[in-house]
Amino acid sequence: MTQGIVDNPATMRRAWRNVIILLLAQAVMGAQMPMIFTIGGLAGQMLSPNPCFATLAISMIVLGSALSARPLSGFMQRHGRRAGFQLAAISGMLGASVSALGLYRGSFTLYLIGSLLTGVYMAAQGFFRFAATDTAPESFAPRAISLVMAGGLASAVVALALLRLTEGLSAIPFLYSYSVIILLNLGGLLLFLGLDIPRPAAPRPGVAAEGRPMAEILRDPTIIVAMICGMVSYALMNLIMTSTPLAMVGCGLEQSQASDVVFAHVMAMFVPSFFTGHLINRFGATAIVGVGLTILTASGAVALTGVELENFYLSLILLGIGWNFGFIGATSMLTQAHSPAERGRVQGMNDLVVFSGVFLASLSSGGLMNCAAGMDAQAGWNAVNLAMVPLLVLAGGALIWLRLRPKMA
Repeated sequence: MTQGIVDNPATMRRAWRNVIILLLAQAVMGAQMPMIFTIGGLAGQMLSPNPCFATLAISMIVLGSALSARPLSGFMQRHGRRAGFQLAAISGMLGASVSALGLYRGSFTLYLIGSLLTGVYMAAQGFFRFAATDTAPESFAPRAISLVMAGGLASAVVALALLRLTEGLSAIPFLYSYSVIILLNLGGLLLFLGLDIPRPAAPRPGVAAEGRPMAEILRDPTIIVAMICGMVSYALMNLIMTSTPLAMVGCGLEQSQASDVVFAHVMAMFVPSFFTGHLINRFGATAIVGVGLTILTASGAVALTGVELENFYLSLILLGIGWNFGFIGATSMLTQAHSPAERGRVQGMNDLVVFSGVFLASLSSGGLMNCAAGMDAQAGWNAVNLAMVPLLVLAGGALIWLRLRPKMA
């Protein structure tokens, strides 16, 4: 929530400066996530002694995000966004280095450790959208979130180019891709020097922290529903995207085609960000979340109709658009429901919930793809998409309950 920030030229200049830096960070550093999600399952399948654990490395990234979200949020509450983001960039460099070492030595254990360290960066990237609102007037906040998320559009282009550039350069698959990821994090470390977000005021000695107690915050219906919808949108996106390269290669398509489909998906995730903020301002965040959940449902329906290349393209494009509306809408709901004093606790708790759900989804992905369906790629792909149903029912039911509450009251 950005209430209390005066909308004047100086404020808007500072807000725009921070939005541009965060957008660039999303574009440059953010490229590592599409790269890792494209090659992570394939690298895991190469290193893992059991094909059921092919996507475990991606699950470890998400676990690292879930475990570090609250501590990282608290660190930024005490030391500022710049310090928190730079710490995460260093962790991203370490994670890519250890992952590269795991590939070089053929060690699945080292690869998993590197993935866990990468998760700290992933958690920080999730806070880019919140940082965009820290110095923004309330009327500009939804647009600031959307613009920063739109940096993911450039990250998709950068990721595809880097994957193509590094493909086949080494006898050890994916080794050069992780070397490039080290450089991306180094660039982000320098980029964050330009952030101009003041540290939150430290509480005075002997004075209780401002804002509601956490128990009261977690009884706020808007906050609870925003967390559920954000978690479901992100978890479903991760579940399907993680499985896509494995499903496509398993169904006889090429790895380069899988990279193209993931590229189209990431483009669809972020292209709508140019207007999602305007739609939220016009129609309200809950309505946009509802549209996002509907589009996610359509994505699963398309995937279940076949495993041709065009099915993968259309399903993953719909998945990206649905994630954009669902996740940005849920983020906007959350930022409107807490005060600045509650920011660190609420955002940390939110991302703990979100990434815990994403961890469970990514952990299930490899098992559903490679084991639950008897090693048949098409049956595994169908099982992954059917797994969307209970989560969509949970989020849709929560959103309907929230919309009906005033009438019920």
